[in-house]
Parts: sequence; structure tokens; C-alpha cells
Amino acid sequence: MLYISTRGHPDRRHFCEILLEGLAPDGGLYLPQAYPQVDAATLAKWRTLPYADLAFEILSLYIDDIPAEDLRAICRKTYTEQVFGTREIVPLKKLDEGVYLQALSNGPTLAFKDMAMQLLGNLFEYELARRGEELNILGATSGDTGSAAEYAMRGKKGVRVFMTSPQGRMSPFQQAQMFSLQDANIHNLAIEGVFDDCQDIVKAVSGDLAFKRKYRIGTVNSINWARLVAQVVYYFAGYFQATASNAERVSFAVPSGNFGNICAGHVARMMGLPVARLVLATNENDVLDEFFRTGTYRVRGSKDTYETSSPSMDISKASNFERFVFDLVGRDGARVRYLFGEELAAKGQFDLAGDVARAREQYGFVSGRSTHADRVATIRDTWERFHTMIDTHTADGLKIAREQRQPGVPMIVLETALPIKFAETIVEALGREPDRPAKFAGIEQLPKRVTVLPADAAQVKQFIAAHCA
Repeated sequence: MLYISTRGHPDRRHFCEILLEGLAPDGGLYLPQAYPQVDAATLAKWRTLPYADLAFEILSLYIDDIPAEDLRAICRKTYTEQVFGTREIVPLKKLDEGVYLQALSNGPTLAFKDMAMQLLGNLFEYELARRGEELNILGATSGDTGSAAEYAMRGKKGVRVFMTSPQGRMSPFQQAQMFSLQDANIHNLAIEGVFDDCQDIVKAVSGDLAFKRKYRIGTVNSINWARLVAQVVYYFAGYFQATASNAERVSFAVPSGNFGNICAGHVARMMGLPVARLVLATNENDVLDEFFRTGTYRVRGSKDTYETSSPSMDISKASNFERFVFDLVGRDGARVRYLFGEELAAKGQFDLAGDVARAREQYGFVSGRSTHADRVATIRDTWERFHTMIDTHTADGLKIAREQRQPGVPMIVLETALPIKFAETIVEALGREPDRPAKFAGIEQLPKRVTVLPADAAQVKQFIAAHCA
């Protein structure tokens, strides 16, 4: 299995090379040369596997430069009941008839990012030990990626983490999860701007190939293919729980800001998972919904990016979207390079109106938009009818899921985080505080370790250099 850049760079790379590399040399994102195909017999064989073994089977289709027994051991070390709270790892809960909630937030930081990040931490440690090298991870977070990465990497040999986040834009609980960590290999950088500024800094630093090589810069955002392919696994696991046979189809509703989570669903569907629809839910920052309705991808500046009650989706540049566009335009790297490297830079938007119908018909994408009032109403309704408390992002997903349901097709809503991360809106909706796991009692009052920096890639590079001496 070899990997190619979405922007047409001639290099072909192996998995463990791109694991530590992040962006391709031309600024593109890595994808496999072809998606491995899963037939009905294989689906039947996988249906009864424990989650860790299902992860091994799927990942082994994409990873051929780690010995099979080592990869199996990494999967079994990662996906345990002790870490994720249940034997199923990602159990389904039935809500309405034919509507299910898939629990993805039972990991160490109470967010779906743990599903991939825990694996990534173990893969990094394994490969760095094998090479005798170190890695400096640079990331950007709008809320949950940061804490998931830091908890997965804390104490890992040969790894330092430099995590950028938009100053004052995360919930108090999300900030406390990250900033309270005192580990010497964890560095939090609060950037004076919005998430897109943080993401631009990561791309700018990764694009400086001399700096990247000198300081061994890697990424944990979903621009890293390893993180995305780990997320493919829970689509298969959810499908098997919601169906009795492989003759059935399901749909998935996915709250989406940076397009990584739903891109994993696209990959699963391309592999042959029987998915009817991939339902993309946005909040008021509806760049992606606008694209799937009109074919226009129009990024917004910092001043036009709204601060909402589902802050992890307060994103106006969806970096993972490039992977889907690559497939949508027939894997034409030159065209993707023009769209994302030239037209977007010059005009702030591009138009694929002639292709967007295929996004719906061939790839199953539909979309919708949710507002604060929708979130509050959905949280309240879900609590009153099902005695189930959901967070604000999951509420966005559930609201759009109900609008896009098809008769006879189960709809699986991907949970994104536990409600405690967004307590203010839960109190507004329900008049009560969400439950808080005992290990996070008083976390907001703990001492904080964070450095505030302007939205300037040069200053971030200076900070990294100073802390790698």
C-alpha cells in the first residue's frame, strides 16, 4: 500500500513515512493510491469480531510496513474496556425508531477524538523506538483534538507536543483539560485569533520543509492519515451493531467542522461498507453545508467566523475537505492543486457546481445547518423523551439526522463529546449541571500552564526551536 498527495506530487510513500510526516511536500494531504475493497464474505467474517481485532483487520489493509503481530498488539493495547469503559468500545443506544446514538466519547478525554488519538500515541511510540528518533508534534485544536492528543502523548518516549488553540474560544472545561497538564513534553499555545488561524500556522510551519526536517515536525490533526484511518473502524462497528445482515444499509449523521470525522465515513463507504447517506451537520459556521447545497466552497475570515455553543465546529476552512474534493474531481492532483493552492488563495472560494450533484448521488452526501436554538431544543427533547443527555455538537447531528432520515434505513448519529464539556448550554436547556466524572472534579481551578502568542507562524517556530534545545 503506497500513498499519494492530493496535489499530485510524484513521490509514493509507505504508511510509516507519512505517519511521522503530516502534509505532503507539495502541501497536499496523503491518501492511498486506491481504497482496498471489502466484499460480503469479509464483512460477514468481521461482524462478530471484538473492536480491537476489527481495528487490526481494517488497519492491516492500509499498513504493510508494521509486522502483523506488532500491529495486532498495538490495537489490543489501545482498544480496551479499561480505557473506553465498555466491552463494545463504541456501543449504540436506540432513540427514535430507527435512530441510534453511537457512543464515541468514553475515552480518557470524553470526546470522539480519543478513538484515533489513543492509537496514534501508541503508533508514534512504536515507530520512533524502532527508528531511534524523536518527534515534535504541532497541532491545532478547536476544542477536543488538543486534549485527546495531549492525554495520548503525555509521557510517551521521544515525543513533544506543541498544541495551538484559539485564545478564549473553547469552553472552560476544554481549556482546563489541556492547560492543567504539567507534563514537561506538553506545550499549550493560546493563539490570539480563531481556529482557522491556528490551522494556518500548522500548515505554514509544515510547509517550511527545512524547519520541518530540522525539528522533526509531525502532526496529529486529521490531516494525518493515520488518525483518519483509525476513525474508519467505528463506522464498521456501528454498522454491525445496527444491522442483522450485510444486505442492509445504514446512514450516518456526523457533526462536522474540519471534515475529518465524516471523511472517515466516506473512506468506509468507498471500501464497500453499505452506507446509504453521509449526513453532514454544521452549526452557524456553515461553509460545508453551503458547498453541498450549492457547489461553492467559500471560506470565511476570522471576523466572519461565529462563536457558537458548539465551539469545536467554529471552523471556516475545512482542511480535510481536500481529500474528498480529490475523489470528487476524479483524483486529478493538478486540478486540486489549482483549486486549493491558487484559486482559493486568490478568490477565497471556488465553484464545483458542475460536480456537486455527484457528491450526493455517487458519494451519498447530504447536509444541514443547526443553530443555538436548535441545539437547546434538541438537548431538551432528548433528555425529556429518552432520559439521555447529549452535548451541543451531538445535538447538531441529531437535529439534521431527523431531517434527512429515509424510511427503512437506520440512522446512526455519531456522538462527539460528553455533555460536561459544554455545561453552560446544558444548564440553559435542562436547568441542571451535567454529570462530571470524578477524575475531573475541580479541574477548572487547577494551575494552568499555557503561553499566549499572536497569530504568527514565525513566533510559533521560535517557541518550538527554543523548547527543543
